[in-house]
Amino acid sequence: MRPAQGVVHAARERLGPEPLERLFHRLAGPLAPPGLAGSFCRGMRIAAVDGFLLDAPDNDANRLAFGGPKDSSGKPGGFPQVRVVTLTETGTHASIDARVGGYNSGERDPATAMASSAAGMLVLMDRGFPGVELWKAYAGAGAHLLLRARSCVARRPVRYLPDGTYLARMNLGGQKGAHPGGVLVRVIEYRIDGGEVIRLLTDLLDHETYPAAELAALYHERWEAESAYRQVKTFQRGRQEILRSADPQLVRQEVWAHLVVHRCLTGIIMYLADGHGIDPDRISFVKVLKHTRRSVVRQCTETPTKIRKFLASLAAKVRRKLDNGTRRLREADRYLKRPNSLYSYRPKDRPRTPARLVAAKTITLHAAIVQ
Repeated sequence: MRPAQGVVHAARERLGPEPLERLFHRLAGPLAPPGLAGSFCRGMRIAAVDGFLLDAPDNDANRLAFGGPKDSSGKPGGFPQVRVVTLTETGTHASIDARVGGYNSGERDPATAMASSAAGMLVLMDRGFPGVELWKAYAGAGAHLLLRARSCVARRPVRYLPDGTYLARMNLGGQKGAHPGGVLVRVIEYRIDGGEVIRLLTDLLDHETYPAAELAALYHERWEAESAYRQVKTFQRGRQEILRSADPQLVRQEVWAHLVVHRCLTGIIMYLADGHGIDPDRISFVKVLKHTRRSVVRQCTETPTKIRKFLASLAAKVRRKLDNGTRRLREADRYLKRPNSLYSYRPKDRPRTPARLVAAKTITLHAAIVQ
């Protein structure tokens, strides 16, 4: 017999978000075994920091707690939004740490707060993150950084290196110029298929131990964090869906619950991959999600026998879906997120081009010109 909706709501209110947050941090952590492709670089585990937004129901309480986008006149537009920032293992999509905040909280401060969880790792970030405070936090925790940067950041070379990269200083604002409180970084510039110049900053200053071409090719792994977010937002939660909770505390509870479920599903994928010699990239997250949902619906009680039977059945179904080849290179166009509107987004207004197979990209280092 299904419990009444009010009973479930009251139980959720009594529970609050803290137990789900504690459960996530108890489960969170890297999963990649030694030697897994895309998970390690010269003995360092590879992780990526990035964030995403989830829409919450539009009411005064949620807008006050989380904030949201505004139109050109300063009036609220769209829905209140929850910002989630995670430290994600690139090879497995497993969450190592996470922070949940509001739309106006930004990504850099939550990213800085997760520095202690990245000890011994090589952390990749996009060009919205570079800053001295964040840099020192990760360096102090024993982590290494490989960040994309804008053209105005650390632009004045201090010393040129033989491989065409150079050393420069990044000041307190993360912008151009020198500053006594800044940090020394190595700048790597390259092009992909002759396109725009991409600039990376790293604390790996030894050009012989850490070749520029290897680091430039490695930065592509940052997109694995985006793939993990797509699993949560598009497949697990549902495309263009709004969180169900009207109360800010229940919104946070729901977000942490999504992170816990994704971490558990990632654990199932790694169990299947490790037990059967399969690259986890070859296992469909959607298939695992669907079979897990069906199993939860079918099971009235949780017993070790039923769990073992479910995992064995899931492993057999996953193996049937695989071919013997390696993962094919694919790409898909990026689209602007829906506008700041209170009305629902209609996918038919903006047809999407499906993912397509592509050839391997050519990376060309852009050597610095010695002045």
